[in-house]
Amino acid sequence: MAVRGLRAGYGGAPVLTDVDVTFPAGRVTALVGANGCGKSTLLRTCARQLTPTAGEVLVGGEDVRGWRRTRFAQTVGFLPQDPVAPEGVSVRELVSRGRHPHRGAFGRWRAEDDAAVAEALELTGLCDLMDRHVTDLSGGQRQRVWIALALAQQTDVLLLDEPTTYLDIARQVEILDILCELQRARGITLVMVLHELSLAARYADVLVAMKAGEVVARGGAEEVMTDEVVGRVFDMAARVLHDPVTDARVVIPLSSDRSRATGMAGAETPADATARTAGRTTTGPTSGSRTGTARPHPAARDENEENGEVPA
Repeated sequence: MAVRGLRAGYGGAPVLTDVDVTFPAGRVTALVGANGCGKSTLLRTCARQLTPTAGEVLVGGEDVRGWRRTRFAQTVGFLPQDPVAPEGVSVRELVSRGRHPHRGAFGRWRAEDDAAVAEALELTGLCDLMDRHVTDLSGGQRQRVWIALALAQQTDVLLLDEPTTYLDIARQVEILDILCELQRARGITLVMVLHELSLAARYADVLVAMKAGEVVARGGAEEVMTDEVVGRVFDMAARVLHDPVTDARVVIPLSSDRSRATGMAGAETPADATARTAGRTTTGPTSGSRTGTARPHPAARDENEENGEVPA
């Protein structure tokens, strides 16, 4: 999946400005940036939930504007920030709705639909909960249900807008472990908005940093998760360290531009903070570490991708 010259916004107010970015096929991409920078708008536009004012969204090199709704839904799945389940619907009933794009003209339920739902429930560990009402579940369990629905849809591209929102750190790691294990097993293109920078650096193959409706950096954690880029994107001083336990980068926020500008008592300068933290090492949770695992690199197909990545 890729976007070219994309502009989009709400009520005539632009949010995205001439965005060009490729999400490589069969890999995990995390969108990061401050609130209001355009991450969700970009994802919603890619999911055809928002019509761009200019530019194009490409899947497999094709502009999706000409695609029929069914074809798009069979190819691209989208999970918004705050999905709401209908009252009284069971886990299995909700997950089954992911099969809607694949049902025939007469809406017949087939054996392959049963198999897809059963697989999604098993992969997300929901078999024991499939008869429970979704509204009776915990936040982490509900999030797994929505992910199972997206998996039952069996798309090549999956877009997730803040899949770890409102979850404690243990549930965040659990959800990201599930998603990335499934992505590896199926070879799908996974694009998600994440706010926790250290988790984004740990789980994503590619990071896209945004600010004020533009992409300011794109690449691996070594290129994007740096003191300079984090400071520029979030308007704060930060120290990015290497965690030897997870073999991933960890972001330590030091102070914001706002606190320094207002003369907050005790606020230190970036130089002071960097000197204070120099030489320290922070460790993170080891369960499900993605970083450091060798992943096959797709063959080059697009001359615009210098590093051999293939857009979905």
